[in-house]
Amino acid sequence: MRLVLFDCDGTLVDTIAIIQESMARTFSHFGYPVPAIEKTRATVGLTLDICIAQLLGREESDDECREMMRYYKSLFAEVRAVPGLEEKLYEGIAQMLEKLFLQDDLLIGAVTGKSRRGLDHMLDLHGYTKNFIVSRTADECPSKPHPAMVLECCRYTGIDPADAVVIGDSVYDMQMARNAGAEAIGVSWGYGMTAELAAAGASAIAESPENILKLVVKNAQ
Repeated sequence: MRLVLFDCDGTLVDTIAIIQESMARTFSHFGYPVPAIEKTRATVGLTLDICIAQLLGREESDDECREMMRYYKSLFAEVRAVPGLEEKLYEGIAQMLEKLFLQDDLLIGAVTGKSRRGLDHMLDLHGYTKNFIVSRTADECPSKPHPAMVLECCRYTGIDPADAVVIGDSVYDMQMARNAGAEAIGVSWGYGMTAELAAAGASAIAESPENILKLVVKNAQ
């Protein structure tokens, strides 16, 4: 049995427009210049207050960063109601997941920098709540690349970390997987650079969702 743990933003769903809009409103509200979308994209995957700290050029989160994080979260419903800012699955993800769900020797879960509310919303929106049997979010664990998300999912399912694989689009995903003793697979369509994913320890780079299916099922024991 193998445990397949997916990152969400930049891996399953394209949410950069939502994230950037929320960041823009938050930074403007607190009197700071709106960060460029390229800088926002580079922080996706980290816990929100750490993202904000990095965008402000601070070495670590502080009280103001956490206050900004709370304001950002308060925008959840408002921003998602804006036309064109829906959380859309990347092309081919739905088909890939449906095939993975049929594999008797795979368990599917999520490890994400999203909030618990954000993850639950995404899974419910796309009808996957019952298929992802375990998940950990930024509300329950330290920020990636800390291994806690992976290790807690492994303990919950009784799967050894060596039999787990993390699939994500950021360096933080790859580092988290390696820190936990799990395999890391990068994806080429997200917010990270493939060369950086490989350097961070990805055992493979999936060029398409169908490629993920082949990599995971081929190696499943």
